Amino acid sequence: MRADLAAVYGQERLPRYTSYPTAPHFSAAVQPASYAAWLKAIPEQATASLYLHVPFCRSMCWYCGCNTMVAKRDEPIAVYQSALRCEVEMVSRQIGRRLAVGHIHFGGGTPTIMAPEAFVDLIGALRHACSVQPTAEIAIEIDPRTLTADMIGALGRSGVNRASLGVQSFDPVVQQAINRVQSFEQTGAATTGLRGAGVGGINFDLIYGLPHQTVASCLETVRCSLELRPERFSVFGYAHVPAFKPHQRKINELSLPDSLERYDQACAIGNALKQAGYVQIGLDHFALPDDAMAIAFRQGRLHRNFQGYTTDSNEVLIGLGASAIGQLPQGYVQNEVQVRAYSQAIAAGRFATVKGYALTDDDRLRADIIERIMCDYGVDLEAVCKRHGARPEQMLRSAPRLQALISDGVVELNGASLAVREGSRFLVRSVAAAFDAHLDAAQRLHSRAV
Repeated sequence: MRADLAAVYGQERLPRYTSYPTAPHFSAAVQPASYAAWLKAIPEQATASLYLHVPFCRSMCWYCGCNTMVAKRDEPIAVYQSALRCEVEMVSRQIGRRLAVGHIHFGGGTPTIMAPEAFVDLIGALRHACSVQPTAEIAIEIDPRTLTADMIGALGRSGVNRASLGVQSFDPVVQQAINRVQSFEQTGAATTGLRGAGVGGINFDLIYGLPHQTVASCLETVRCSLELRPERFSVFGYAHVPAFKPHQRKINELSLPDSLERYDQACAIGNALKQAGYVQIGLDHFALPDDAMAIAFRQGRLHRNFQGYTTDSNEVLIGLGASAIGQLPQGYVQNEVQVRAYSQAIAAGRFATVKGYALTDDDRLRADIIERIMCDYGVDLEAVCKRHGARPEQMLRSAPRLQALISDGVVELNGASLAVREGSRFLVRSVAAAFDAHLDAAQRLHSRAV
């Protein structure tokens, strides 16, 4: 990575491009009736993915940017789980058949906060309403601090085969500063238990740019993590947006590393993981060479959705739960963010959709280009434009930001073939942003490029 480029581009606030257009552009023009019509129009042969959002944790991590809330009691979680079941049934009735499902992802919050028997029941409801494929990936996000042996058993019995464990940092000083004290032993016990229950695909989430974090502490976290040899790592830069996430105000801004320090931390983590045999994938993922994600990356079959990089190629993503976002061929839909408003809508027998975005042909073209850049570090504009009935020259003319990236040596353009140079791949978001026709309207809402 080049430090000079980090200094030039590192302060830009850019989307992570888990969708295009991104969520700040969703509006109330898309309502429950829109969603109902889009569900009804899902093609007969379509295979879908399901995302279920469980917005509860036992305590608040101060760095968190997710839609979550603290639940000290189990009753609100049980009520919410019932609402999820009802929403699953509503969606199935609207589609009018058992939809084929190839991927299921439980996110949060802490999905494993549900009672084990409630989780098994919810999986049963999904299998009853949908035709879950035998090869389906069923993934869940986990806080190792609260994972119980009973829940591990429930995950194994339910067919969960991939788990993402929040680690962030093993540095006790950093852990205190972000209100997440988690020992290596807790993480190791969770990893061993999951593997013993048949959950074979383990991912660790790491974060750089946290308060009091240093290159040395980042490397120590990587060293400890490698002892457990997860199949994948996700490595994210902390996004400090206290105006939108008030609990982040508990973090002292003076303790945060600057852009160049963040750059050094990202470099150190990435280099250490590659030296340990992991393949770097896109912006922020690393995987062992024989992992399905690494194979998809080599074969040009990698995709990107609201859960980040994925092997999921399904056109339909059904979002279930408060704040959940779905993607259908016509566009995006998002549910009520507040749990109470979401539950009230579902209890009244209506979809909880509050906003969304209806895609245009230009959006679909740009989404395709941006996804390939984010996944492949480059794009064949000729091939992509041909699929959409457009011309590469037209797209290049519509991307004035691209010229500076070419001049600075970030991007190489050979005819209509664009490639991000090896030492500049940490700026892949900046390259993708060159084709974002909506960028300027929402830049302040996004995290820094480095």
